Amino acid sequence: MKFGVITFPGSNCDQDMIYVLEHVMQSQVVNLWHKDRDLQGCDFIILPGGFSYGDYLRSGAIARFSPIMQEVVQFVNKGGYVLGICNGFQILTESHLLPGALLANDSQKFICKNVFLRVETTQSILTSELTQGQILKIPVAHGEGRYYADEEILKAIEDNDQVLFRYCNEQGETTADANPNGAMHHIAGICNTQRNVFGMMPHPERCADPNLHNTDGKQLFESILKSVLV
Repeated sequence: MKFGVITFPGSNCDQDMIYVLEHVMQSQVVNLWHKDRDLQGCDFIILPGGFSYGDYLRSGAIARFSPIMQEVVQFVNKGGYVLGICNGFQILTESHLLPGALLANDSQKFICKNVFLRVETTQSILTSELTQGQILKIPVAHGEGRYYADEEILKAIEDNDQVLFRYCNEQGETTADANPNGAMHHIAGICNTQRNVFGMMPHPERCADPNLHNTDGKQLFESILKSVLV
């Protein structure tokens, strides 16, 4: 599988992602630039975290108009896989490739810490090798990570099994204290109805290297690769 990692002005997790894919997962990776109009034959596109275009206007709002996002939309419409992490998730909602929006944290503060996630579904390439109800420890780092959608959209994504992860405590309980940003329904990650676009606020690339003494995030990349090889 050939991965493409897009760099926007202000991206700061692109090299982390490239390192994990190349050196930890031993996969082929292409670094794509926001002005590119060619995805170079990639099978899986990743929109990394950071502050694209300085988060001016609002997070992800300007990046959606980058030339490469026009290619990403066409890629998705043809069934291509796309994962947006943190700022990448924000870009995907702004591009209407995923439903809902990411709003300012309810604390009105930037949050950077480890959180626990509960795997809600295995019906996706991102989670197919995990176990429903499995608990992962993955770091977050965001100021606008509070997932929001109206009741109609929330009901649809719940009914369609589109919620990938929920914030929880170490025991898997979705308590108020375990929700770092006030996300509705404790949602930390979702997919689209076609199950080829994925967005999540936590950073799996920051816990995929054994040198960091936490490889919970690596399981998501292993799931992607194993699903393709099956």
